[in-house]
Amino acid sequence: MNTSTVALLCVFAVVAFAAPPARQSKDEPIAILAYNFDGPYPDGSYSYSYSTGNGIQAQEQGQLAKITNDEDALRVQGSFSYVDADGNPIALSYVADENGFQPKGDHLPTPPPVPADILKALEYIAAHPEEDNL
Repeated sequence: MNTSTVALLCVFAVVAFAAPPARQSKDEPIAILAYNFDGPYPDGSYSYSYSTGNGIQAQEQGQLAKITNDEDALRVQGSFSYVDADGNPIALSYVADENGFQPKGDHLPTPPPVPADILKALEYIAAHPEEDNL
């Protein structure tokens, strides 16, 4: 074998081992590394957690709560995390109850702050309600 052929084979070997691993096929199953589920219990409570081979982790707890004499609601709290397609970690925690779904996460958009002049005007309006002149 000549020197150029050996050099070319060495370059191919280095490229093959230095290349990042291929992405997982969409049809390839993902391993479940851990899974726990407790409940549902007679009082309506439950909990679960799991983690997968591709880095997803999730956990949740729920319980039935008496809102009024005639109304019950499921109160849930939990969280999950994963790595997005760009390699950024995503983490979300949440509460879901009679007040709706309330997520929290650094990646979620937030409203801009209310300008100081608007806050001042709202405070003035609250301190000086209109009187009906009837």
